[in-house]
Amino acid sequence: KNRPEVLRVMHPGLPDDPSHELWKRDFTGASGLFGFILNINGEEPLAAFVDNLQYFGMGASWGGFESLILPTNPENVRTATKWKVGGQTMRIHIGLEDPEDLIEDLEAGFQRIHKYYKKS
Repeated sequence: KNRPEVLRVMHPGLPDDPSHELWKRDFTGASGLFGFILNINGEEPLAAFVDNLQYFGMGASWGGFESLILPTNPENVRTATKWKVGGQTMRIHIGLEDPEDLIEDLEAGFQRIHKYYKKS
């Protein structure tokens, strides 16, 4: 969330998430499924981010144990509201790997795309 390469982290457990109050009302915990928006556009920086990840596989999770990441663009499937976020949306599922390994893996991805990110 504090990286310049990240526009937004989407998880209702975060106090600044628009759905946080509903989440607090209706849930007692959270899962490792969330999204974030990279402050990049285009295939080259996206490939630089995901191609060398060591612990994250590419795919959507249906409750498995492995960590997965998937670039997504919900713009064409949204019906209630428009999806105009200004960057690359990523869907991520945190599995059972060591959290420090996962953090280091994402940090390396952020380092690879740092030269591409859109400075505000």
